[in-house]
Amino acid sequence: MLDKINSLDMTAPQPAPAGAPFRNALIAADGPRMMLTTFSILALELAMIRWVGTQIRVAAYFSNLVLIAAFLGIGLGAAIGPRRPQWFAATLPILVVVVGVLSLSEPFGFVRFAFPDPTINLWGATIREQQKAGNFLLACLAVLASFWAITAVFFAMGLPLGWLFSRMEPLRAYRWDIAGSLLGVVVMSIAAWAGTPPPVWFTIAIVPVLLLHRTLINLLCAGAVVIAAAYSMSGAVFSPYNRIDIVPALTRLGKPALERPEWELSVNRDYHQYMFDLSHASDPGAVTNETRDLVRASYEVPFRVSDKRGSAMIVGAGTGNDDAAALRAGFRHVVSVDIDPRIIALGRAMHPERPYDDPRVVPVVNDARAWFEQNNELFDVVCYGLLDSHAMFSAMSTLRLDNYVYTIEGVRAGWAHVAPDGVLSISFSVAAGEWMVQRLTRVIEEATGIEPIIVDHRYNFGVTFLVGRTLTAERVAQVFPQSGRLTHKDASLRVPTDDWPFLYLRPHTRPTAYIVVVALIALTGFSGVRAAFGAALARSRFDGHMFLLGAGFMLLETRMVTELSLLFGSTWVVNSCVIAGILVMIMLANTLIEHWQPRKIEFVYAPLTVSLLLIWTFSAGVLNRFDVLPRAALAGLIYSLPVFFAGMIFSTSLKRARDTSAALGANLCGAVFGGLLEYLSMLTGMKALTLLALALYLASMLLLLRLTGKRETVA
Repeated sequence: MLDKINSLDMTAPQPAPAGAPFRNALIAADGPRMMLTTFSILALELAMIRWVGTQIRVAAYFSNLVLIAAFLGIGLGAAIGPRRPQWFAATLPILVVVVGVLSLSEPFGFVRFAFPDPTINLWGATIREQQKAGNFLLACLAVLASFWAITAVFFAMGLPLGWLFSRMEPLRAYRWDIAGSLLGVVVMSIAAWAGTPPPVWFTIAIVPVLLLHRTLINLLCAGAVVIAAAYSMSGAVFSPYNRIDIVPALTRLGKPALERPEWELSVNRDYHQYMFDLSHASDPGAVTNETRDLVRASYEVPFRVSDKRGSAMIVGAGTGNDDAAALRAGFRHVVSVDIDPRIIALGRAMHPERPYDDPRVVPVVNDARAWFEQNNELFDVVCYGLLDSHAMFSAMSTLRLDNYVYTIEGVRAGWAHVAPDGVLSISFSVAAGEWMVQRLTRVIEEATGIEPIIVDHRYNFGVTFLVGRTLTAERVAQVFPQSGRLTHKDASLRVPTDDWPFLYLRPHTRPTAYIVVVALIALTGFSGVRAAFGAALARSRFDGHMFLLGAGFMLLETRMVTELSLLFGSTWVVNSCVIAGILVMIMLANTLIEHWQPRKIEFVYAPLTVSLLLIWTFSAGVLNRFDVLPRAALAGLIYSLPVFFAGMIFSTSLKRARDTSAALGANLCGAVFGGLLEYLSMLTGMKALTLLALALYLASMLLLLRLTGKRETVA
């Protein structure tokens, strides 16, 4: 494909054939065609973000891989669209190949490529596998191949975007563009709320393509994509966050006393938890059941060390093992918080002890950090279950769902709900090594001011950290003898905070795989940009100003999503509302520029700079002291302003662009650059992304001034 692109004279005007790239389209007007195109792009983007990571697990930990691939593909397609719109016909044939291969990832052995970097601790990837050089190379190549396969799909989908922009008035085209994206967010959010599976996601994305390009081959390919997506399910169910697989539990614990069925639950192809019946103690003479007693004891420790039996809160309750332990210990009121409604529903229906049927248990579907900030109730025990998200909370960030739970500020928020003589309990898998014990110990001590007592039960490679104002090591030892405090602390460890929430980053190392993969994507991506823009890359056709605007906006969007998730939770509802809000602000800015255009767009950079500096200096956590409505109003004002001003600059620049399609393509390629820069947050922290975005915007202003000066000189 790139060879064909290179052979084109991209600078020579080539009028597009009438009606291209569409064939037998049911929609004739360009505006609705644009809306259908961007709706399809947005829906497919969200579908691929959710699905690809469950088919190739290693891809899930490069959080914005699909997003970057989509932006690169759309950008290249938009640049070439006015000249080769007929290539749009290849969209569904390319998609069926990509989805078909990935749907067979389990029989082909693609699902569990080991993560190639021992500097990142990930559930399901052993250190032994990680350190093999062959696995490193194989996994890096798998990620790169996945990236370019996805890019190819979105390249074809971006072709009509560029073609339509070349035919329509720029801001009118952009209005329809944003309208289609906004509708896509709404429809895919409804699909997430309904817990629909992958065949539904892909159907939503494919239908607009069929309306625009009605051919027999497209119809056959669409059917094949849906069938392949259905095949990939293998009996799994889907929540707004996860793929969930349930099989009968095969363990060495022996049969439960009542012989009720027990289950193993996997999330996104990795083991997540068992649903055990621990309601009866084991027969002391049954050696096979010694481990069952250990498991029971490890769950009950937080509730047995407390002298009070009033109320308990479970964070990351899952299917209900911790709730069952609290009930067995005699607690009269249990608030059970988990972000995934489907996992709670499965626990209600299938857990052998039926804890969610007990009227003492109150299930709450919410993000743990959000619940802490939004409620004032105190508990005798606040118990963190084994939270591990197995996935990123958003397509816009390298963060996982649980990152902000285990920061100093996050643990402090949980500690605020512990009664004066209560207990805070945090269970965590420390298979990664002693450094994880050290890091969590320091987080808890800095958050509470008390050194935690560590219960070394090692169930699921786990330990439990216990903190209480009146809790003693002697009291804990009476309940679980294998307990105590650390004898040595590593003061050099970097401790997770809301600004640097990377709990899983191994200390004193560099994330080699991220560096290698990002470098490979950058190098090959530059080759693609060079092929699309040809020799004009060094001349006027490539719009460097628009490129920098795209990079800056990508970082701004990332910062908004992470900050607002701190305020309102990392739920799919919050993320959908944030993305929809961003699109609405862009639409408002575009509408303003359609009817009024500032004589000097450079002046808009002043309020943009002020609003970005405000975000940089103003921590979102400060707003948590307000009630929900004033918090939402203040957050909406503070975080919408830079989007609005950036939207004004973009729309004005798009309107003035000599080649609208090329300008749009450059902007989307800039978003790719911004997505790669986002990985710097692992080094610099999240707040620094705002300053980096500001630097990119100021660089775009300087380039704009330079270009404006050259044009005035020529005139």
